[in-house]
Amino acid sequence: MSASHGEPAQDAFRAVAEDAPVFVISVAAELAGMHAQTLRQYDRLGLVSPGRTSGGGRRYSPRDVALLREVQRLSQEDGVNLAGIKRIIELESRVEALQARVHELLDELQHAEQRRMAAEAAVPAAYRADLVPHRRPSSALVVWRPRADR
Repeated sequence: MSASHGEPAQDAFRAVAEDAPVFVISVAAELAGMHAQTLRQYDRLGLVSPGRTSGGGRRYSPRDVALLREVQRLSQEDGVNLAGIKRIIELESRVEALQARVHELLDELQHAEQRRMAAEAAVPAAYRADLVPHRRPSSALVVWRPRADR
């Protein structure tokens, strides 16, 4: 097939939501360039855990297939053993979760700043001169000495 038309399996891969568990093990194995038995082994080891049907059949998502490809790359090109790959996957997942939390906190901070500015703007202009910005206390040490002329 020509590059402009693409493979049918690759077209299906691009047309599906990233987390949708839709590929049976044979299709996922073909998309990942692996044997189905390898996918079963990775599932048993907890490297790539696909979704399950009510009957217990494995269903892989495009994200799972991408992860399978990454496992294969780490193993074959970088020489990482399966225990190391599992740790890498866990750490990358943790980093993604922490990055998502940072974005949530930044959004909350931005909203809080917008609320503060709106509250400040709601203060009548006549009272704004009475507002004093809060400053942190100084850590300077002041020594008092009585005058000698008294």
